[in-house]
Amino acid sequence: MPIYDYQCCECHLFFEKLVSKSTQVVCPACGSPHLSKQVSRPAPRNFTAEIISGARAQAAREGHFSYYGAHEKPKK
Repeated sequence: MPIYDYQCCECHLFFEKLVSKSTQVVCPACGSPHLSKQVSRPAPRNFTAEIISGARAQAAREGHFSYYGAHEKPKK
């Protein structure tokens, strides 16, 4: 399923949503179905490892370890 960027025509909120073909997308702030699909920015090249590392560090700070192997979890 692709992620799309949208802007609400009512409250002008920008948001992204993971959608399938049958999904009816509405604004998470006001619930309006009047949305404008935006052009998504591509991920920067050669930063994939840094992005993953940053996301894992944030997850570790927040205590989310369910997607990591035993060797990636912090030692207590």
